[in-house]
Amino acid sequence: MTDFADALSRAIEGDVSFDDYTRHLYSRDASMYAITPRGVVAPRHAGDVAAAVALAAEHDVAVLPRGAGTSLAGQTVGDALVLDFSRYMSTILDLDPEARTARVQPGVVQDQLNRAAGAHGLMFGPDTSTSNRATLGGMIGNNSAGSGSVRYGMTIDHVRTLDVVLSDATTAHLAPVDQAERARRAEASTLEGRLYRDLPALVEEQRGAIASGFPGFWRRSGGYRLDRLAAATETFDLATFVVGSEGTLVVATEATVGLVPKPKHTVIAVGHFRSTAAAIAATEDALSCDPAAVELMDRTILDLSRERIEYAALGEILQDDPDALLFVSFTGDDAAELAGQLDRLVALWERHGHGYHTLRAETAAQQGALLKVRKSGLGLLMAASQGSNRPLAFVEDTAVDPARLAEYTERFAKVLDRHGLRAGFYGHCSVGCLHIRPFVDLSRPDEVQRMRAVAEEIRDLVTEFGGVNSSEHGDGLARSEFNRELFGDELYAAMRQVKGIFDPGNRLNPGKIVDAPAMTDNLRDPALPPAPPLRTALDFTVVAGGQSGMRGAADRCMNIGLCRKSDAGVMCPSYMATRREHDSTRGRANALVKALSAPDPRVGLTDAGLHDALDLCLMCKACKSECPLSVDMATLKSEAMHQAHQVEGTPLRSRVFAGIRGLNRLGAATAPLSNLPGRVPALRALLGRTLGIAPKRPLPVFARRTLPRWFRKRNTVGGDRGPLTFLADSFTSFTEPAVGMAAIELLERAGWDVRLEDSGCCGRAAFSKGLLDQAARQASGLVDALAGTSGPIAGVEPSCLLTLRDEHRALLGDDPRVADVAGRARLVDDLLVEAIDSGALHLREDAWPAGRRILFHGHCHQKAEVGTATTVALLRRIPGAEVVELDAGCCGMAGSFGFEAEHYDVSMQIGEDRLFPAVRAEPDSTIVAATGVSCRQQIAHGTTRRAHHPVELIRAALAEPGTNAPPTNGTVAR
Repeated sequence: MTDFADALSRAIEGDVSFDDYTRHLYSRDASMYAITPRGVVAPRHAGDVAAAVALAAEHDVAVLPRGAGTSLAGQTVGDALVLDFSRYMSTILDLDPEARTARVQPGVVQDQLNRAAGAHGLMFGPDTSTSNRATLGGMIGNNSAGSGSVRYGMTIDHVRTLDVVLSDATTAHLAPVDQAERARRAEASTLEGRLYRDLPALVEEQRGAIASGFPGFWRRSGGYRLDRLAAATETFDLATFVVGSEGTLVVATEATVGLVPKPKHTVIAVGHFRSTAAAIAATEDALSCDPAAVELMDRTILDLSRERIEYAALGEILQDDPDALLFVSFTGDDAAELAGQLDRLVALWERHGHGYHTLRAETAAQQGALLKVRKSGLGLLMAASQGSNRPLAFVEDTAVDPARLAEYTERFAKVLDRHGLRAGFYGHCSVGCLHIRPFVDLSRPDEVQRMRAVAEEIRDLVTEFGGVNSSEHGDGLARSEFNRELFGDELYAAMRQVKGIFDPGNRLNPGKIVDAPAMTDNLRDPALPPAPPLRTALDFTVVAGGQSGMRGAADRCMNIGLCRKSDAGVMCPSYMATRREHDSTRGRANALVKALSAPDPRVGLTDAGLHDALDLCLMCKACKSECPLSVDMATLKSEAMHQAHQVEGTPLRSRVFAGIRGLNRLGAATAPLSNLPGRVPALRALLGRTLGIAPKRPLPVFARRTLPRWFRKRNTVGGDRGPLTFLADSFTSFTEPAVGMAAIELLERAGWDVRLEDSGCCGRAAFSKGLLDQAARQASGLVDALAGTSGPIAGVEPSCLLTLRDEHRALLGDDPRVADVAGRARLVDDLLVEAIDSGALHLREDAWPAGRRILFHGHCHQKAEVGTATTVALLRRIPGAEVVELDAGCCGMAGSFGFEAEHYDVSMQIGEDRLFPAVRAEPDSTIVAATGVSCRQQIAHGTTRRAHHPVELIRAALAEPGTNAPPTNGTVAR
């Protein structure tokens, strides 16, 4: 492949990658399959695509176009050259509000298009649950649909024209043409001419098979759509014909798609039911009210949502303990009319005895928690995986007439029961499609055979009901094998002829739709060799998926790609900056699986390819909470670095940052001299040369009056609430003591008898650099000091305080003292809210923060471990304050990451994604608040705005006359 890779590198402007790690990362998608590709190209334009297709033909290599790689049936894995359109070819080229069309490149993400179209009151009709990472190219290749298909149909109904590269590397513009134009084009002695010549002849020859072979149900994404050509007598439309062809006929480089008016209002009825069957039985009444969508969620999904912080709000609004929910959405421009539809549905359900409660969600605030869980059904179900026993997609895409859905589902459940399989039920009742995913362990040969038996029975069952085997997820490797049985010999033969007409050399994504391998070939789990033994410093039994060790924790990833979202949440900040697969949580997890499968995993963990994937991980922990499978990349990276240090030694800079507490203590003791490197260019340059510190990054300012020194010299105030230990972290103690002072004064005023714990570091800094032996010693020392205390252990720096609840468990194993300390560790914010609400603390209406707008940015570790709701509630206790919590992702600083010269640009790019623009957009009167010291440093550097810790604002609201002014000590904005 070296000659091929060299030829590609010379011919195209995009990225060419043939290294083992990149190939491994693209060997998987969200399906149960894995096939290593020959190489990967990220094209920059259509010329790159044509050149890649041409060179692939010269070197006898197939081509596989790929978007986000979230396909569930294996469409986007293969022994081919992968063309990744998601990195560069992701531009909205034109948006015409009057014509209601958009011209897009294939890498444009659905939500990206909807944001642009929404500015004109428009949207793209198909609404997939993966809209925050699904690309338009992938949706076209798959003929995706989504929850609103009962109203808006499928992607095929919205494609107007396509620019494509054909299998011979020539280009074509596909659009509807009349018969005269078709005949004119058919005269060309080109591959495009052959399409206009041979396809009409094939349709005429096979009209009988086309009429009888296709299922009668309209919602389908399997096979080639000869029925569309047969039905259109006056026009000939190749653009829609190739929709759903999974990259086997053409490679799309540009698309013009139709847009629809975006409804101004949405209301949702959420029916509560005692069984899944009862919910499905209520669908007919719902459909009679002309809904935009009817979605089912069963107890399996509901129970899983209750276990996750980010879905906690759902449990607060549900009535009792339902076994199933039915979400019925109504959309339109007339709010009163929608309310009437809602009333009608509620009345029908009551009259017919459907359900025991109906929740009405008529505002965006009421709908937020509902929609978040509804769109996360796949991820939540995947979270129930135990090792290689996973809920698999192989019978999850069938659809039947909704009128027969109840009977069909009952028969389906009996098939599963007969084979001893459990499954989660969710999906689109409005169109008769339920995504039923049985739990199967494919590492066991008998389970593989059981899966196949179920697939065959369900194929026959859906055929009996006149339904479709592939209704929106496509055929891929999971279902293509069954197309002959589903469509009949004659129609299947015609589909094989279609493939031959478009792709005579079988170059484009071979083995999908026609001439496919057995569905049990190329399975991911059986192909993975047993994990070689590896002695880890961390206890992975406390990490999701880690019961079988470090590789199990990494292999928990099922590639659904939520880490590739780019407009909300925190995960994954580096991917948001680079749009590179290696920099997603998914990419890193797959890279670790490869390294940990090496004959000697210790050597594998030193591989440069793995380092490349892990390098930009900020260890923000967002994946631990936002990834539905809780892949804990921060812990995995720490162990990987530790193992590499054992083989290669520990870099000086890592040792320095790991010892940050000692460094900060020394800096404070020698201040102000220690602050000179931040001001003297020669000294700053020396730091850059010796430690690789970014020259543009402001250094922290050491405080001569440290928190421990202040605490020892003051008169402590005993309280009646009992003892409380305040954790003097390495930053609050020596660089931002004002934050700790404010917190302690507030706690004492609230009645706590505060003791300061400043004996040592929590180990967080050493953990982040992979110095796990040092981190364990520090953690053990701190636990020794805290174990003998009573009462809460409070702190103001989330990354340090929450280390007691998370990293210490992995570092110190089953030490019972760890659980005791973790159970008492609380952010100060929690205690202050309780004190204010109990009347122990009173905030003044004339304090300087009162009546102000406060823009709050939460720390990533706080979001991942405990959430930010309490901090927001604390800020809202300030009289008259308008508190706005930013959804701005990670700030990009991530402790030492933003100080490191090679990471500085990415750090700032992450800040520029959402955080910096949001802060800059605020008037000077707005107060900026952030709980993390790194966040406050980054905001100051990136925006020149001072960010306050929330406790400083609460202390100011409690301040006596004469001190009612903004705090000035602490972070210095430069």
